Amino acid sequence: MRKVSVTNNVSLDGVMQAPGRFDEDTRGGFERGGWALPYNDEVMGRVMGEGMSQTGALLLGRRTYEDFAGYWPRQTDNPFTDVLDNIQKYVASTTLTEPLPWKNSTLLQGDAADAVARLKEQPGPDIAVLGSGELIQSLRSRNLIDEYVLLIHPLILGAGRRLFPDGPETGLRLTNSVTTTTGVVIATYRAI
Repeated sequence: MRKVSVTNNVSLDGVMQAPGRFDEDTRGGFERGGWALPYNDEVMGRVMGEGMSQTGALLLGRRTYEDFAGYWPRQTDNPFTDVLDNIQKYVASTTLTEPLPWKNSTLLQGDAADAVARLKEQPGPDIAVLGSGELIQSLRSRNLIDEYVLLIHPLILGAGRRLFPDGPETGLRLTNSVTTTTGVVIATYRAI
C-alpha cells in the first residue's frame, strides 16, 4: 500500500497560509505572506532535499498546483526544480481540465478523497502532499494521511489559515525531529 505524507510549514499557532511569498495566498486579507523565508538555512535545505529524493509522486490541490506550476518551472540554480518538473503530480480539482500545463501532471477524477484512497491501493511510489490545506482536510477526515512532516517555525502569526482548523481527533507518534540553526523544528509524525 502506498503511503501519503503531508509536508508543510506551520507557525507555532498552526498557520500554514502563504509561507513562501507575500503574494502567495492573500485570502481573508492575509498580509503576512513569506513568513517562513527568514528561517531557511542549510539544515532545512538538506532535510527537505533528502525528503524530496524519497518522494515518488506529489499530490496537490488546485491552488497549490497553479501556484507551483507558475513558479517552479522558471526557477534555476536550485536542487528542487528538476525534481518537481519530473515527478508525477496528481492534482485534485473540480475546476481544472486536462491537459494540465505542467508536465507529468494528472487530474484526479471525482471526489479527491475517493481518488486518493484508490491511489493508495495501487502499486507505486509513496505520495507527498505539499501545501494544499483544503485537500489535507478532506484526506484527514477519511484517515488517508499516514505521516506529517511539519516544519514548525518559532513564530506566532495570530491569524491565517491553519493546518488543523477542526476535524477528527488524530493520534500521532513522533518518529524523527531535527532542529535547524534558525530554530525551526522539523518534526515527523506517524498516524496511529
